[in-house]
Amino acid sequence: MDLVYLTFILILSIFLGFELIQKVPATLHTPLMSGANAISGITLVGALAGAGSDGSALTVLLGTMAVAFATINVVGGYLVTDRMLAMFKKKNVNK
Repeated sequence: MDLVYLTFILILSIFLGFELIQKVPATLHTPLMSGANAISGITLVGALAGAGSDGSALTVLLGTMAVAFATINVVGGYLVTDRMLAMFKKKNVNK
């Protein structure tokens, strides 16, 4: 029965996420991306705790995978944010 509730929550969160992302204007994308990067950093700390636990091999494997995916998410998010902020810098016309 718990699996039914978890599946319902997952499906509901997917639909909610799509609705929220569609409503975000372009001017708010960079600040929201910075906030998402901070949350992913917290996820990375939790994943490190899971990967370094004394649990079963499955726990360590899932924790290690979570560390890899969270690291990719944080680095990619910061690269996208940096690229977007570079669009707002003034360009030197005099060379």
